[in-house]
Amino acid sequence: MIDEILKFNHDFVARGDYKQYVADKYPNKKLAVLSCMDTRLTELLPAALGLKNGDAKIIKNAGGLIMSPYDSAMRSLLVAVYELGVEEIMVIAHTTCGACHMSFSEFEHHMLDRGISEDTLSTIKHSGIDLDQWLEGFHDTHQSVINTVATISNHPLLPRDVIVRGFIIDSITGALNEVQ
Repeated sequence: MIDEILKFNHDFVARGDYKQYVADKYPNKKLAVLSCMDTRLTELLPAALGLKNGDAKIIKNAGGLIMSPYDSAMRSLLVAVYELGVEEIMVIAHTTCGACHMSFSEFEHHMLDRGISEDTLSTIKHSGIDLDQWLEGFHDTHQSVINTVATISNHPLLPRDVIVRGFIIDSITGALNEVQ
């Protein structure tokens, strides 16, 4: 698959198809969006929000979560604010998310089946990494959005004038509902 992508990319560049996507590194709408990496949202999310290339910084991870105040998603949001001029942040979860009810206990047997040894898992656990907590998803999408918005809004390094709001997007229709 990667070789096919590389061939496509070579042709894409040679045709000059990239020209329609040229944009500045600063988001036109001074907006950052934290959302899930779900493939259904790849084109649906920006289309449903009316965003085009260059309008917003879109940060994606499994579940659209801030796992801790100092994780990479929060770091990216702070960079977006301080380096790139972001003034508003949208946290957007979605319906039927795979991260809902996700847990290490569900992954452990897959890891073992794929060749990760019990010794490796034991070493990681004994090094202070709580795999149960690290690979935990969420059980309530609405509450997950509330928690993520609160973590961002209350972050000690986030300026108080940055607007942070949470939403759930329908994975099929793109309908956006604000979480209060």
